[in-house]
Amino acid sequence: MTHTTGVDEFVARAALQIAGRAERELEALVAVSSPSGDVGGAEEAIAVCGAMLPAQASVERTPSSTPRGADDLIARIVGSGAARLLLLGHLDTVIGHDDHWPLRRDGDRLYGPGTVDMKGGVVLALGVARALSERPELFSELALLLVTDEEWRMDPFVHVEQFAGYDACLCFEAGERGPRGQEGVVVRRKAAGTLRVTAAGRPAHSGSAPDQGANALLALARTAATLASLHQPRGDDRLSVVPTVIRSGNAFNVVPAHGELVLDLRADRLEAFEPVRAAVPETLDGVRLEARMERVWPGMDSRPDTAAVLERAGRLLGRQVIGVARGGASDASHFAQVVPLTVDGLGPRGGGAHTPEEFVLSASLRERAEVALAIASAVLTG
Repeated sequence: MTHTTGVDEFVARAALQIAGRAERELEALVAVSSPSGDVGGAEEAIAVCGAMLPAQASVERTPSSTPRGADDLIARIVGSGAARLLLLGHLDTVIGHDDHWPLRRDGDRLYGPGTVDMKGGVVLALGVARALSERPELFSELALLLVTDEEWRMDPFVHVEQFAGYDACLCFEAGERGPRGQEGVVVRRKAAGTLRVTAAGRPAHSGSAPDQGANALLALARTAATLASLHQPRGDDRLSVVPTVIRSGNAFNVVPAHGELVLDLRADRLEAFEPVRAAVPETLDGVRLEARMERVWPGMDSRPDTAAVLERAGRLLGRQVIGVARGGASDASHFAQVVPLTVDGLGPRGGGAHTPEEFVLSASLRERAEVALAIASAVLTG
């Protein structure tokens, strides 16, 4: 499908240029195995991206939010205009080295680790940076931030404050369609958090003296059921409480004395997580329990601040762009706290994120480049 009639001349021309390079660039980036925490893979991925940056960019490496992780990349382009725009992406994947494979095509689908989450988006972000670098009169500063630890970050995100006050943040997580086939971008996300419950009981021989033990496994299982009963996705906070991991025991004939339970929490408000954490008792059947929140990410609701921009972008595109909601966490949520005009979901469309069937739709590379360029133009000329 082509989009020429009704599309702004700059948007159409620049999107065609981005799409002309996108598959080769995605192939090069997917060829690098860069799972979270692997410094060598991250460095190689950053080197590949460095070759795709516009010549006008000055590059700095800045410490990651994750200790001992590879440094993140910030590229800056100075212009003669007034607005400051941040482009955002991440280079780490959840697929490890042993399960990595190169990009392959099957019809309109390009398969590979991180294609949709989010190396395809990174390729588009780099293309948008190159296109905008040719129009420096539109901005005072164009910044591109690529982080290496988005998928498994446990520590606070360190980059937020230095970009506070920017006019807009555009994040290139996967794109999608609206309910009637419109171009969709993400303007609302739930808050997300990981609740970890550790158990300390008492071991005993499970055959000769089972009742002398304090069974950590049973305590965690009962706690999982109790917390799961708080799951209210249709409630006021749209709270989801999902037990995802339980570990306990080392031998088949010993009452397990230790263990842990992990739950994934999502809600419209961070405050909705506290009643779940508070529902974990201090002791249960002689087992001591301790609950703590980890990897807590804020929610995002930029609908009021993005409505006018999306309307202007639709005029530049000649087709409607609408804001949609998504449940998954994103670094865009952090920036939305200090940059109200934050738009996410500007990457290509695809599916299968975090699985061996991850893919992007090749046709969407051009279409979503048009969307990203239209929104960037609407921000910078509005």
